[in-house]
Amino acid sequence: MISSTTLDDTPAGPLHLAAGAQGLTHLLFATSHEDLPQGDGSKAAEAILRRTTQQLAEYFKGHRRGFDLPLDLKGTEFQVLVWRALEEIPFGETCSYGQIAERISRPKAVRAVGAANGANPISIIVPCHRVIGSDGRLTGYGGGLPRKKRLLCHEGLAFDDGGRLAL
Repeated sequence: MISSTTLDDTPAGPLHLAAGAQGLTHLLFATSHEDLPQGDGSKAAEAILRRTTQQLAEYFKGHRRGFDLPLDLKGTEFQVLVWRALEEIPFGETCSYGQIAERISRPKAVRAVGAANGANPISIIVPCHRVIGSDGRLTGYGGGLPRKKRLLCHEGLAFDDGGRLAL
């Protein structure tokens, strides 16, 4: 059983949330309502959606640096390993795909880490926006690079005119 909602007015644009009884399953940048996970309104999922909505509001107001939510991550074993590593990146910090590969003891799996990062179903909360290129440049992001930059700037990071992280 999955429940869902769309938050139309956030600093990151419209967000679509979906949850099941075990936890949040999706936080997607909603560009249309087609092909988005839908739900049936179970009480447990609805409670998770309420908590998620509250914590996202606190994050966007600058009152929250991390999230305390049950997540129901569904993917391959490798994807989930990468997503759990993403959760370890602190607010206001970044790392590269290579650093994530090192953290999960798969140093040669940089491209696979990038693919898993791109398949992350729970944006912002599983902070894939905090992964940048090894040269400090913003790299691909499912929500688009302007949104990625906006999220990183919200967390206190700055970029130079060349799009590199300002040190």
